[in-house]
Amino acid sequence: MNLHVLPAGPIQTNAYLLIEPARGEAVLIDAPGGVWAKVAPILARGKCRLTELWLTHGHWDHTQGGAEVVRASGAKVRAHVDDQVLIETPEIMERFMGERMNLEAIHVDHWIAQGDRFEALGTTVEVRHVPGHCPGNVLFYFAQAGAAFVGDALFNGSIGRHDLPGGDFDLLEKSIQEQIYTLPDATVVYPGHGPKTTVGAEKTSNPYVTA
Repeated sequence: MNLHVLPAGPIQTNAYLLIEPARGEAVLIDAPGGVWAKVAPILARGKCRLTELWLTHGHWDHTQGGAEVVRASGAKVRAHVDDQVLIETPEIMERFMGERMNLEAIHVDHWIAQGDRFEALGTTVEVRHVPGHCPGNVLFYFAQAGAAFVGDALFNGSIGRHDLPGGDFDLLEKSIQEQIYTLPDATVVYPGHGPKTTVGAEKTSNPYVTA
């Protein structure tokens, strides 16, 4: 499986394109604004098709390019139902952001939940619910690859904001401790912003949430 890290959008949100060349299939995790312009050439070079779009949560910077991605690729969408309102009526975010962002609603094909497991790209993916930054924040864990895509729950040396509507520090702390810090220490953590880290590194040095 090949991984492409594609920062995009106004605040350089990380999108992750996962490709399985042998199958000619790809999955995109999160869709910041304008990301399709980066994804399409990679798919074309690899002669792959995008089969699914997975949203780690419903905040605008992770969904702004989602409708374009779906129109262009026909990809099916997975997301957590606790962010259904944000994903299907994104104008709500324009109200609390105080500006027009021309956000489009995204149709979700599969609502996911804590503990779900499904097959993708020739391997098993586990869903873990990690609210606190956003009600529907989830991580996608690839045990075989030792990788977790965590959205904005945890960053390299930091954690997600908890002062936005739906945020809760105590809940975020509990989520990180129970759903991320319980993964193997060697697990590579791919966050929604900034560089990757590992579970072990954050357990020992993150100044906001201890193990």
